Amino acid sequence: MKRDWIRFDRHELAGSFGDVGTDLPLLVGMIAAAGLDAASVFAVFGLLQILTGVLYGMPMPVQPLKVMAVLVIAQRVPGEALYGAGLAIGVTVLLLSFTGALERLARIIPHCVVRGVQLGLGLSLATLALRQYVPAQGAAGWGLAAAGFVVMLALRGNRRTPAGLVLITLGVIYALVWRVDGSAIMTGAGLRLPQIHLPGWSDIVTGAVVLALPQLPLSLSNSLIATRQTVADLFPHRSLQIRKLGLTYGFINLIAPLFGGVPACHGCGGLAGHYAFGARTGGSVVIYGAAFVLLGLLLGGVAAQVVEMLPLPVLGVVLVFEGLVLMRLVSDIAHSPRDLTIALLVAIVAVSLPQGFLVGLVVGTLLYYLATRLPALQTAMRTESA
Repeated sequence: MKRDWIRFDRHELAGSFGDVGTDLPLLVGMIAAAGLDAASVFAVFGLLQILTGVLYGMPMPVQPLKVMAVLVIAQRVPGEALYGAGLAIGVTVLLLSFTGALERLARIIPHCVVRGVQLGLGLSLATLALRQYVPAQGAAGWGLAAAGFVVMLALRGNRRTPAGLVLITLGVIYALVWRVDGSAIMTGAGLRLPQIHLPGWSDIVTGAVVLALPQLPLSLSNSLIATRQTVADLFPHRSLQIRKLGLTYGFINLIAPLFGGVPACHGCGGLAGHYAFGARTGGSVVIYGAAFVLLGLLLGGVAAQVVEMLPLPVLGVVLVFEGLVLMRLVSDIAHSPRDLTIALLVAIVAVSLPQGFLVGLVVGTLLYYLATRLPALQTAMRTESA
């Protein structure tokens, strides 16, 4: 195995918590809304993390498909339709990857538009954190979040004492003292294995229409195109083809639904989160995945109580710093007023409109090519008139 492909140390351990603020609320919400088996959801989700950590050798976690998750939670879509949607979107992305259509799309979309997508996602994460997570537990939650921000700023860049590890430890101590019944967790522990699921054709069709179609635009922009760019930003020495991202995205969604797991994807936010908290290899994702596997297999029956050990205000701090990593990436186009303007416009559209990431992607790309061609057209017109 390549040097520094997989490493296990305190920095990888700290980094392994970098995406938990996004994942846990969505997983718990889907389990409750669709009546999913918690043991299956957590165990399969963890196994997928381990797979991608070993395969990529960098902090490349998988995340629940966000649009699907929101629709399932809001509309209480049945679990079988969710599994069918996973198979449908998995097949779709595999077809895009095998035919080369995914690579052609990536070449067409300008760099400044990708920066706008990253900026929009960063703003979304920070806004979600400050509006919903940080205030979730009243004055005590605000105090806990304030302490967390101080810890992250005071220890940022400290290689001896990772800030993320101190932050998570602070949250666990708070939960154990004031919110979690440890005896209930111990009493409810026990081995639970994932359940096999075989969605029918009607479930696949329903899932494709209700869940997969709305999800696809965000997956193309964030999970694939922006993730490939974020790898180039954070790991410039590593070469990663978007086709590989598409293939792993597709295959994990063919596997997960069959064993009761939720549809999942890559994401530039998850990569940025692990990186922000100190991870530099696939070790952080393997650690993260192993925690979910243990949670699913041994504590699936009391998953709700275990989740309380990571208080929402602390998860809010995690999301803010995850968002900051993404937002800072726009600085490399600050020298170009045109590119920066397009990126800002894409970000605003992404966070403001329904299907905003797709609309921003299309509008930003059109504006870029129009702005690029306009000077040439003006020059040609002057030449003809002369």
